[in-house]
Amino acid sequence: MPQPTKHATLICIILTVVLILGVILGLTKHNPLITALFLLPIVIYEVYRTEGKSTKWASWVMLFVIVAEAVFIFFKINFDLASFLGISGKNVAGYYVPLGDIKIVFPAIMAVLSLILFVKTYGKYTKWLAILIFIGAVVIVYMIDPLIFKTILKSGIDEGLNQIR
Repeated sequence: MPQPTKHATLICIILTVVLILGVILGLTKHNPLITALFLLPIVIYEVYRTEGKSTKWASWVMLFVIVAEAVFIFFKINFDLASFLGISGKNVAGYYVPLGDIKIVFPAIMAVLSLILFVKTYGKYTKWLAILIFIGAVVIVYMIDPLIFKTILKSGIDEGLNQIR
């Protein structure tokens, strides 16, 4: 059953402001945890708004991933996924996800999932939230590793251009 949209515009506007504050605070304090925590209510609202089987699954995975990201950053847990798996990256649903420090992999996965949500969902509010999540995820990646940021940003721009065509 579709979620009510009576207050969805206002909620999305507020969540946009929340993300802007989270990005500004995270960048000025050089702390990706701040941005991750400000991104959490956006992901929670995305979980609430999504309805389809694949989009609901993607939003729940994003919720798990953002919580795991916050835990890994807060406790300074380092885990090199690339060394563990013996590969530098993996294609997920047609998008390249660079592997390495798990704290980069988590937001990279979120960026890919947000692109999938943007493409697969029909609702304007879930698309809006997917854009916010993508922005927050790539900002977190940028704060952790600016080189991998370029790869993810290029993927997002390419997908956006493909949607326009």
